[in-house]
Amino acid sequence: MTLSNKDLAEKLAAYFDEHIGDVIADMNEIMSIDSAYSQPAEGKPFGEGSAAALAWGASQGEKLGLKVKNFDNYAVSMTYGDDPVLGILSHLDVVPAGEGWSFEPHAATVKDGVIYGRGAIDDKGPSVAVLWAIKALQELNVPLSKGFRVIFGGNEEGGCEDIEHYEKLEAFPPMVFTPDGSFPVLNCEKGMVHLTFSAPFADDEISEIACGSVINAIPDKCRVTAGGAEKLYCGKSAHGSRPENGDNAAVRFLADYNGENALLKALAKLFPVGEYDGASCKMGFSDELTGSMTCALTMLNTHGGRLCGGIDIRYPIDRNYAEVSGIITNVLKENGFEIDECSGMEPHYVSADTPLVQTLLAVYADVKGEKGEPIAEGGITYVHNTEGGVAFGAEFPWENNNMHGADEHISIETLKINLNMYANAIARLCR
Repeated sequence: MTLSNKDLAEKLAAYFDEHIGDVIADMNEIMSIDSAYSQPAEGKPFGEGSAAALAWGASQGEKLGLKVKNFDNYAVSMTYGDDPVLGILSHLDVVPAGEGWSFEPHAATVKDGVIYGRGAIDDKGPSVAVLWAIKALQELNVPLSKGFRVIFGGNEEGGCEDIEHYEKLEAFPPMVFTPDGSFPVLNCEKGMVHLTFSAPFADDEISEIACGSVINAIPDKCRVTAGGAEKLYCGKSAHGSRPENGDNAAVRFLADYNGENALLKALAKLFPVGEYDGASCKMGFSDELTGSMTCALTMLNTHGGRLCGGIDIRYPIDRNYAEVSGIITNVLKENGFEIDECSGMEPHYVSADTPLVQTLLAVYADVKGEKGEPIAEGGITYVHNTEGGVAFGAEFPWENNNMHGADEHISIETLKINLNMYANAIARLCR
């Protein structure tokens, strides 16, 4: 007899309560592999760590009895059944650990109901949750009449060359979700502009500025050497798409600056403290579906006699890359800067009326015990360039899990929700 959705959800919840220690042990295994991009080697396009993480994923798929394929160490897929209708896309690479950790970054350390470590929320923890969702369905003998496929990639953080390669060799199933965003269902992703700029820099007082090393993270430290003395401005790190969750050390320095350097004075006006929508850069766009845009100065460094900066912009779906990039480049040029590089992505939108979104929302309501509505965010998820793809978890919009920062984490409570969401979703979409 087929279990009702309610009865199955109860059995799954009990199963995960019983096995949560084993789930965390598997998280520790994959999180102990430093899979940040490193020097490519033959057969390992993103370095030793990425390849090792993909090998780990493949071994887990084999243990589950899935059909495993390795795509030249760009990605691995593991398939149940024929002609899968559902694809679950996740990544096993991570950003570099960086500094400022209270815990070992390459491990799953549990303290006070929270699991700390690089990849805990992005995407190693959620990837393990997907694998355990499959294992639970198997051990509870839940019948599935339709196939599914899990795809693990090794270069999401480096530009998604992994999926570009994968798609040349194997097509995605017709429905795809990723645990690389937020609950309830993230069906609308803002467009993105990443821009670097510079200008000749000479100052009688300031000899060095060192702030930020990646364009998609709010800098938490800004070191300024002036008059032979060093001053440290401290803030709080956050993902570049959520500047309001952080405290931008570069902006703090600019607000404190009282010298006469025209470049620094210009940047202080363009990026005032407490402004996140780029209004001072002649933007400040918003729409009803996606809300306000974000615009953050994420890098500010002196190098080779130049002042170099980086900007992370996430813009609403009623705008396009050409318009937004055109505005910010013109503003910078007007203030004496040259544009070094500029790239980005158009927005991504999937109608809330699709069967995939409606089913995931129903799963969310049953697991969480409350109705959820589709949401829009500025983060670029793993399905941004996948037609019809949406993000389903792994965090909630109100959480700040220090993604890309020190002490990245996921609570055990949220991990259990992940497990239940993914198991119930696979069951409903594939039964």
